Amino acid sequence: MEQTYTYMLLSRLQSDCEYFLNWGHRSINNLYYKDVNKHIEEMKNLWNSLLIKPEWLSYEEIENYQKEMEIS
Repeated sequence: MEQTYTYMLLSRLQSDCEYFLNWGHRSINNLYYKDVNKHIEEMKNLWNSLLIKPEWLSYEEIENYQKEMEIS
């Protein structure tokens, strides 16, 4: 599948969000893009580029990550 890399990167970025929120002490150094807004923006771009949307991550969940991660 052509979009395999996109799925893999999106999954990696989601894992970064989980780590950031739960065990990473909200350190931006644990994010691939080292910036919450850029990180979430890229997740949205990747998600929108997929022809078949992942069952394991909805656009709304990405927005929820954004809300939770922006609270400092």
